[in-house]
Amino acid sequence: MVRTGAVTATGNPEPAVRLTHLTKSFGPRRGIRGVDLEVNPHQVFGFLGPNGAGKSTTIRLMLGLYHPTSGTRQVLGLDPVRDHAELMRRVGYLPGELTLFGRLTGQEILDRFAHARAMTDLSTRRDLAQRFGAELDRPVRTLSKGNRQKIGLLLAFQHRPELLVLDEPTSGLDPLLQDEFAQLLEEVVAAGSTVFLSSHDLAEVQRVVHQLAIIREGQIVAADSVEGLRARAPRVIELLFPARPNPATYAALPGTELRATDSRRLVLAVTGPVTPVLAAAAKDGAEDIVARPADLDELFLTFYADKESSHDA
Repeated sequence: MVRTGAVTATGNPEPAVRLTHLTKSFGPRRGIRGVDLEVNPHQVFGFLGPNGAGKSTTIRLMLGLYHPTSGTRQVLGLDPVRDHAELMRRVGYLPGELTLFGRLTGQEILDRFAHARAMTDLSTRRDLAQRFGAELDRPVRTLSKGNRQKIGLLLAFQHRPELLVLDEPTSGLDPLLQDEFAQLLEEVVAAGSTVFLSSHDLAEVQRVVHQLAIIREGQIVAADSVEGLRARAPRVIELLFPARPNPATYAALPGTELRATDSRRLVLAVTGPVTPVLAAAAKDGAEDIVARPADLDELFLTFYADKESSHDA
């Protein structure tokens, strides 16, 4: 059995997750098509996309809950179907649509899952329950969405799994608990776990991930580190002039897109060389310039806009 920390013949760590040309069709319904992903161990991997993009389908295929139409998958060195019981012992899973037994208390649900896993050390669960302020003595049906989500987090983390698969994990949590959750991810990765984090919350992903992939309509449109994707994304340049410049001059520059304009200000997205922009700005007597890399929101929209333009063409 290959563990997360195993290495390949080349000396590189064995991926915690490897998906190769993975496809799932639901007849006329959209699934995923030709998904290729490798998730390195001991990191937080972000899986980004809007609702309906194929995130949950990919996760269910990873965990053996769906059979693929074609392609292969390997998780922690295991086949998710043939080795399903072994895989589930080593994975913590929080589904995007969490359903719990409404008549039971959180404590009763956690105890049942702990018994099924033959857990004897409950210290992690106790610590996390206190840390997140989980209400465990009331029937789940009486709890708010945020409090039900806390129980879901305890279920996923309580057995200290090698791989955590988390689908929209902070849904319903207040900002302070979202900060606490980000700190928890840092701790479990430092302790040797791997996290596969699926989300459409760009701010959350930007804070915690090391690598990420963006999925749109069932296909991967980008995969890299946040820094790597930013390097490929437009730089945003804002220029202030003493009088209104001619926007067409800047829109015609190579690799430059006009994002906004008013009486004295231009906002440009620049993927080409900046020298022509600076030369034009100097000629127009620019009074001020502010430049910054694209944040993850802009990055996400850039890849989706590129895909949409290609589709329209």
